[in-house]
Amino acid sequence: MGKIKGKIVAVCRSEKKGTVKKEIAEGLLIEDFGLEKDAHSGKWHRQISLLGVDSINKMRGKGFKIKHGDFAENLTVEGIVLYQLPLGTKLKVGENALLEVTQIGKECHQGCEIRKKIGDCVMPREGIFTRVLKGGKVKAGDGIEVFSG
Repeated sequence: MGKIKGKIVAVCRSEKKGTVKKEIAEGLLIEDFGLEKDAHSGKWHRQISLLGVDSINKMRGKGFKIKHGDFAENLTVEGIVLYQLPLGTKLKVGENALLEVTQIGKECHQGCEIRKKIGDCVMPREGIFTRVLKGGKVKAGDGIEVFSG
């Protein structure tokens, strides 16, 4: 079986938790911290959130007008079914960064701005969370692949 590869479609961050993220041109993934200047960064297991384009398109198919970052994902990914990856899977992002899958899905909190704005949230079902094992720059168009080394 060949390597599982995909592409970063968008990089997004927010200054406050529980809000939609804004798309940025390029971000810096910081080892054992997360995305520079992102509200969810810190010394915990959910430093970077990822969501697949297919998951977002399911919501668009229900008539929702959705932009990258509306589900508070840091990285929007195409070509990999993220929520099927086992915990502990390592993902190489861009040239240097390395992430490790720490959680699949999450519980939505009360008063979630995303659920209020969109009406539903796909992140609890199909979003994944990672910690940064090795830092590096990331931008739309970068490759992402399951790393086995």
